[in-house]
Amino acid sequence: MFARILIVALVLVLETAFSQQTVTSTNNKFPQPPPSAIRLFYIQRSTNSNVVIYDANLVNKKYETQKPIRSYWLRLSDKGQKEDLSLLQRTLAYGYENEPVPNEPNNVDIEIVSYKKRRIKLSFDATGNPVALFQIAGKTSHLYRVWVQVQETGNLIPRIMYVELFGHDPKTGAEVYERFKP
Repeated sequence: MFARILIVALVLVLETAFSQQTVTSTNNKFPQPPPSAIRLFYIQRSTNSNVVIYDANLVNKKYETQKPIRSYWLRLSDKGQKEDLSLLQRTLAYGYENEPVPNEPNNVDIEIVSYKKRRIKLSFDATGNPVALFQIAGKTSHLYRVWVQVQETGNLIPRIMYVELFGHDPKTGAEVYERFKP
């Protein structure tokens, strides 16, 4: 477990080192990625304004069985271009593992490789839009944003201060929020 956290921290440091711009504003002042009908959720980090996007990968309005998510960088610190995750990033930090949900056709469970303590369920809302269902503050919610607050330590491995989860209650639409330290 410690080795995985160490590797994720190293990936964060390397990503910061090669980023074109460092953002020092609070998480509420970061630019938001443009909306998309297939957007499941995205991850923002305090190190820069680049965003990891997780979009549904649909074939005939169903999740593609082998690769149900298309994950990539949106380089907001540059020109807003898309860029594939590197092998290291997919394997150790931002990638995912998936399996079908038993007895629930077209629903998929995923785990982000760097944090396997909670599973994300890919499903569809009442209007047929793809959603990521996740436990936020003890409630099943539509996850739409993850914030990772990182503190530079002066050496190779930054410190993850906390993670914030943002979602909506699927029944009421009310905002749901949780902050935790991994």
